[in-house]
Amino acid sequence: MNRFGKILEKYTSGKKILGLFILTNVVYLFMLLVTIPKTMGFSNGMKLLDMLPTGYNQDYVNKLFSTLGENGREIYLTNQIPVDMIYPLLFGLTYSLLLAYFLKKLNKLKSPFTYLSLLPIIAGIADYLENIGIITMLNSYPDLTETTVNATNTFSVIKSTTTSIFFIALIVILIILGIKFVKKK
Repeated sequence: MNRFGKILEKYTSGKKILGLFILTNVVYLFMLLVTIPKTMGFSNGMKLLDMLPTGYNQDYVNKLFSTLGENGREIYLTNQIPVDMIYPLLFGLTYSLLLAYFLKKLNKLKSPFTYLSLLPIIAGIADYLENIGIITMLNSYPDLTETTVNATNTFSVIKSTTTSIFFIALIVILIILGIKFVKKK
């Protein structure tokens, strides 16, 4: 972890993190406002697999892909997924450095709390694996295997769980920083 902590410390400049934060959230907004609605326009109100934090099963995937139809599946594959192949890298990098930045402000960067900075990276890796599973399923539909659906679902749940834990940790750290700031005043 010493090596990971040194890497984090090297790149925890406020300006770099702010730039990454803006870029990450521009990509996220693009997905929320453009590619996801465009894909969901074919889904008859069903949520896309990426948007189901508690997971899904083979019946749901079959129903979603059937409802999307050939055009919707093509949009999912050629519009939503390509943008979602950029976002996990940005999310993992940005939020790992952001958390490290705030830990550094608390003089906790060289402590076991540094491991919390791995959460966005784990979420990003799980997001890539989820995307690979979705691509595989879209390309093989209607011949979906239970193994592919279950593996992809597992990565979806890992992604959402680690993301949730990360944001809880970030909020707690921001509250601690706020209390520290108020006490100084």
